[in-house]
Amino acid sequence: MVTAAQPLSPAAAPPRRVPAVRHLGPNWYACVMGTAIVGTAGATLPGHVPGLRAVCTTVWALSLVLLAVLLVARSLHWRHHRDQARAHLLDPAAAPFYGCLSMALLAVGGGAVSLGRDWIGTPAAVALDAVLFTAGTVVGLAAAVAVPYLMAVRHRIEPGQASPVWLLPLVAPMVSAAVGPLLVPHLPPGQPRETLLLACVALFGVSLLATLVTLPVIFGRLLTGGPLPLALTPSLFLVLGPLGQSTTAVGKFADVAPGVVPGPYAEGFGVLAVLYGVPVMGFALMWLCLAVAHVVRARRAGMGFSMTWWSFTFPVGTCVTGAEALARHTGLAAYDGLGVLLYAVLVVAWAVAAVHTARGVVSGALLAGPRPAPGAPHPATARTT
Repeated sequence: MVTAAQPLSPAAAPPRRVPAVRHLGPNWYACVMGTAIVGTAGATLPGHVPGLRAVCTTVWALSLVLLAVLLVARSLHWRHHRDQARAHLLDPAAAPFYGCLSMALLAVGGGAVSLGRDWIGTPAAVALDAVLFTAGTVVGLAAAVAVPYLMAVRHRIEPGQASPVWLLPLVAPMVSAAVGPLLVPHLPPGQPRETLLLACVALFGVSLLATLVTLPVIFGRLLTGGPLPLALTPSLFLVLGPLGQSTTAVGKFADVAPGVVPGPYAEGFGVLAVLYGVPVMGFALMWLCLAVAHVVRARRAGMGFSMTWWSFTFPVGTCVTGAEALARHTGLAAYDGLGVLLYAVLVVAWAVAAVHTARGVVSGALLAGPRPAPGAPHPATARTT
């Protein structure tokens, strides 16, 4: 006897998919990073522009909203599309972007203390920063170890595939080093403050040394392997991240060191801020010119918009904060002018990237599956777009 098929019970029904987030990779956190740095970098520009701080605080609030939305969306991605999430981890072009999660948390957390306190009060801002700083630092250290490990034992990488994207998980601890000093004055005097400051110095060392052994590989690939694929050319700006952020970090160390560490060490931090920051900022400006030249060439060759355009934002923003730190510790107006000029570039780059991203989200083009990018040697590289 044949009976009619019974409908599946709710418990037996297959899990509901969320197709909109299937291809939402960790690179989307770059939107949060780029938005947050527009606010925090603008807050410390020289001079007093009426209404600028309120605008910067509004931009920071937008970055906080974007962070919350992306955390929810990425959680849905991991829950409903675990196969795709695992594919991202096993893809040498996508895995380094897990460092962006850490930097997004840290950038928004730092903005809470420097800007958000105007709206939510200092106690709430400090509490929010403490949570985001802790989470961002833990995620950043995990990414700094896990991603290079996966690249060594699971990924299959050819010598010609070296990319500035490799720096993303390595620069995350440097962002912690630059943001952590903001919390030092809010800790009890004595060992708590000194412990956090020296922990930030240790994070500075983790990121700096890892960058110093990786950057020659990237530079060597650029010189011997020719220009990057068109879609990846904006990633050359990522090299500015560890340069500008490390200059910012040593400046922050010097800002908070007096009264936290013994006198000779506090003076030493002030010396380090200048003797380290000046040459590194010089190299950053040289690399900026090199990266701009490559981008102009790629644009003429037909480079279109992709999510790698967000590389024009956060790394440039770290150079703004680095220039501002040098202006404080040298008193030179030249660094004030440099900071203002770079901030203008940052705002234009952010506006262009934000408008194109909004259009891509509305049209669905940016949330669709990966497709080969013009000039990309193989699909795995195009997945970063």
